[in-house]
Amino acid sequence: MKIMMDVAVNLKAVKEKISQACARRSPEFKNIIPRLVAVSKTKPASSVLSAYEAGQKHFGENYVNELIEKASHPELITKDIHWHFIGHLQRNKVNKVLAVPNLYMIETIDTDKLASAVDTAWQKFRKEDSSKLNIMVQINTSKEEEKSGCDIEHASALIKHVIENCKNLKFVGIMTIGAYGYDIANGPNPDFLSLVKCREDICKELNINKDEVELSMGMSTDYEHAIELGSTNVRVGSAIFGKRPPKDN
Repeated sequence: MKIMMDVAVNLKAVKEKISQACARRSPEFKNIIPRLVAVSKTKPASSVLSAYEAGQKHFGENYVNELIEKASHPELITKDIHWHFIGHLQRNKVNKVLAVPNLYMIETIDTDKLASAVDTAWQKFRKEDSSKLNIMVQINTSKEEEKSGCDIEHASALIKHVIENCKNLKFVGIMTIGAYGYDIANGPNPDFLSLVKCREDICKELNINKDEVELSMGMSTDYEHAIELGSTNVRVGSAIFGKRPPKDN
């Protein structure tokens, strides 16, 4: 019961901070209501259920096995939950992810080959449903080798490939993780600014309406700042579900 109460209280606090961050934004973002994706990595299905019962609908998972386990949980499979896959996706795991009930979006497409694999497989999994799968292209704005994502310079070509060649996919935006631990006392996060500029360049080059391209940036430590800079989709985990155990454990 205490865990349920904690999750509900934390979720309410995060939503309040989102509203406050929206109020601080530039007027150009006034009509954008950011989507909150609650990331339950390493947390049990009961925590997801607690957040759902407190009004949360969008949930994200980093790991394929966790996504499958939670989305297929008897108490969650019948809910109107929208699942986002936000981790690195290997092509040999594509079928497993696409088989997930209520899969709403993959935010981590980063190569032509992965996009094509998802496109082909989605058609197979959704034979009786003409709806397209929402996808975002992940961009490595921090240029860190250990992070997934395509280079900024290759983003337009990848998005063009999705739009022109992947008829079962719907390109909805771009996503970045950015460098961890950035101190905004030093100014706006350069990774977030890079993603904002990347959207402008992509839209200009491909003749896309900027309002139709989402920005997925911001996590538990920086989602308010990301919203102030124009994020339309924030991925918040520990601020809702509590701290995760150290990786060594």
